[in-house]
Amino acid sequence: MNTAIYPSLEGKRVVITGGGSGIGEGLVEAFARQKAEVHFLDIAQEASRQLVERLDGDVTFHHCDLTDLDALLETIQGIGDIDVLVNNAANDDRHALGEVTPEYWDDRMAVNLRHVLFATQAVVPGMKARGGGAVINFGSISWHLGLENLALYETAKAGIEGMTRAMARELGGDDIRVTCVVPGNVRTPRQTKWYTPEGEAEIMNEQAIKTRIHPHHVASMVLFLASDDGAVCTGHNYWVDAGWR
Repeated sequence: MNTAIYPSLEGKRVVITGGGSGIGEGLVEAFARQKAEVHFLDIAQEASRQLVERLDGDVTFHHCDLTDLDALLETIQGIGDIDVLVNNAANDDRHALGEVTPEYWDDRMAVNLRHVLFATQAVVPGMKARGGGAVINFGSISWHLGLENLALYETAKAGIEGMTRAMARELGGDDIRVTCVVPGNVRTPRQTKWYTPEGEAEIMNEQAIKTRIHPHHVASMVLFLASDDGAVCTGHNYWVDAGWR
């Protein structure tokens, strides 16, 4: 695959949440190709260790449950000052409205929304000390489409887009840019379990570009936003959805 190399990313300290599989795995691989210093956080130990082995140990895995804010803060502090934070981790478990309890609400917000704010809060002092940085959040096309059985996930993802706008304004004076990447339907092992061949055909029919989206397509956008080439991009969403609807 003939993709761009960004000299400004070489040696940059990058932290990716949820980097052990799916889109996150593609992000880890992409930043490693840029010769960045890549750290990724995940709760899935076996898949994460296999990824480190596959990349010949050029990336560092930190086992961390992002719903444990003390552990999250300790992990980030242990890594040191950070240039790029990619808030990728999320979980799109399906649920019906009638099944939602207050406890499940709190759990889904902790898994999908809360850690985005506190991870960003934790890296800001180091970014200021390094003269700036980039925070790249992940939204979702799901709430823009109003998909079924995802009310809490969609609520969290809509909140991330609002949070991105607020953070970009607050942090811009310190040359910290905050953006949000909105993927379309990305083909990952987790996502394939939801779709029949008919469902795959429906996805392609809804897209303007008839190419299945893969993690490397999303990673290409994230690399641009993290690099010096994206130096004046902040406060907005950047869609990688092949023109869905």
